[in-house]
Amino acid sequence: MTDLRYLPDQDDVTTFTDAVESATDEYIVLDGTYFYPEGGGQPADRGSLHWDDGAADVVDVQKEHGDVRHYVENVDGRLPEEGEEVKGQIDEERRTKLRRMHTAQHVVSKVVLDLFDAQTAGNQIHPDRSRIDFEPADFEENEVHAIESRANAVLDQDLPVTKAEMARAEAEKQTPDGRGLLDLIPDHVDPLRMVRIGAFDLCPCGGTHVDHLAEVGRIRITNRTSKGAGVERIEFELTG
Repeated sequence: MTDLRYLPDQDDVTTFTDAVESATDEYIVLDGTYFYPEGGGQPADRGSLHWDDGAADVVDVQKEHGDVRHYVENVDGRLPEEGEEVKGQIDEERRTKLRRMHTAQHVVSKVVLDLFDAQTAGNQIHPDRSRIDFEPADFEENEVHAIESRANAVLDQDLPVTKAEMARAEAEKQTPDGRGLLDLIPDHVDPLRMVRIGAFDLCPCGGTHVDHLAEVGRIRITNRTSKGAGVERIEFELTG
């Protein structure tokens, strides 16, 4: 079982050392990792692993029955042995972009919930752009402008973004209606890792986030499309 060491609030760490559990030509499993494995609409981190007489590029990271597999390419030298320490180096620039994007997604999702009572039905985050699907929703052009304006007004407040574990029962009490889809999280997951944006938002989330909204920049909505009856997709990017 790989320990996700970036949880609950170490998602700014991009360099670390940990021991090898197993290694194959395809992937390496560590006792613990700060690499983010793909999930929750957020793609996996990329970077590299280094050990005595060897190194490899990490091109994908996935969970598999409790283990986190760091899929590798361009292996230089021998593979590391079980118990050997390796140095992990996460692509810091890419991680920063994803942290900014994920926090921006939370802001937009809460703004749409507040303004139009539409819940987030799905999202996909990328380093340079992101999208969110809302339902029930049927936005007019002026409403899209209102979403962008309100989201940037929230960002201007530079609220703190905190990440902490919370007992599930308490999380269920505190999470605003329409945020988090708690019924989709298995009952055995307790405590929950909660992301709080000042007094503005509270949501269960395992992704990486900034520590203050000023780090996000500005949101620019680039497109709105209908994805079927009552489902609207908003696409956005960040500037600044």
